[in-house]
Amino acid sequence: MRVTSPDFYKYNSLMANLKEVKQRINSVISTQQITKAMKMVSAAKLRRAQDRIIQMRPFSQKLTAILNNVSAASEGATDLVYAEKREVKKVLLVPVTSDKGLCGAFNTNVIKATNLAIRTQFAGAEVTILPVGKKAFEYYKKSKFTVVGQYSTLFHDLSFENIRAAANYAMDAFVDGEFDQVILVFNEFKNVATQIIRTEQFLPMASAETEETTATETDYILEPSREFIIEELVPKALRTQFFKAILESNASEHGARMTAMDKATENAGDLLKELKLMYNRSRQAAITNEILEIVAGAEALGGK
Repeated sequence: MRVTSPDFYKYNSLMANLKEVKQRINSVISTQQITKAMKMVSAAKLRRAQDRIIQMRPFSQKLTAILNNVSAASEGATDLVYAEKREVKKVLLVPVTSDKGLCGAFNTNVIKATNLAIRTQFAGAEVTILPVGKKAFEYYKKSKFTVVGQYSTLFHDLSFENIRAAANYAMDAFVDGEFDQVILVFNEFKNVATQIIRTEQFLPMASAETEETTATETDYILEPSREFIIEELVPKALRTQFFKAILESNASEHGARMTAMDKATENAGDLLKELKLMYNRSRQAAITNEILEIVAGAEALGGK
C-alpha cells in the first residue's frame, strides 16, 4: 500500500494554480491586442468623421442665419407649414445611436435621455419612435411604442441622400398632421473624450427671434422673390439640420469608442501586472516546496 504525503497534494495544487494563471495571462494579452487594434481603427474613423462635422457646422449655421434674417424681414413669410405650432398630442422621437457596442455609455445615454423625455415632457402624448442606429432599434422594438424601423440602418451608408430620406419622412409626416412635434436625441461631438447629449426640437421650427439667431439688418437681393427663396431654403435647412445631427452622433461614436478601448487597454495592462505577480509568487512557492522536499528526502536518507 502506497501512502502519499500531504506535500504531494500541495505541490499538485500549486502547479494547477500556475496553469490557470498562465491561461488567464494569455487570455488578457489576446484581449489587450484586440482593444488596442479597435482603438486604432476608431482613431482613423474619428479623424474622417471629425473633419466632416467641422466642415458641416459653419454651413449649417450660416444657412440657418440667412433663413432667419430673410424670414424675419418678410411680412407674413414666417407663416410656414414647418413652423406651425399645435397642441402636442402625437410626437415623433428620433434617438440616434450606433450600430455596434463597446463605446462606453454612448448608446445608454441616448436611450436614457429619450426615455426621460417620454416620461416628463411627453407624458400624456402618443409617442412614435424613429430609431437611427441598430442599438436604438433593438431596444425600442421590444417596447410598447410604435417603431418606424426603415431608417435604422443609415450608418451602413452614411450619405446625405440616405439621411435626406429619413428627414423627408419626418417633415412630410409633420405637414400631414401625423405628428405635432419631432424631437432629435443625439450625442453632440465636443472632443474625443466628451460627448454632450442633445434633445433638440426639429419640428416645428424654432422661432427666428432667439438669442443666438436674432435677425440682423442685411440687405439681400432676392430673385425671383423673398417668399420663393424662403420656401426653398426651409426644407434645405431642415434636411441640413437632420444631417448635422447624424454627423455629430457619428463623430461622437468613434470618439467614445476610442476612449473606451483606450481605457480597456489600460485596464488590461494593469490586470496583466497583477496576474504576472501572482504567477511569479505561485511559481516561487512551487520551487520552494520542491527544494524542501529534496532537503527532507536527503536528510531522511542520511539518517539511515
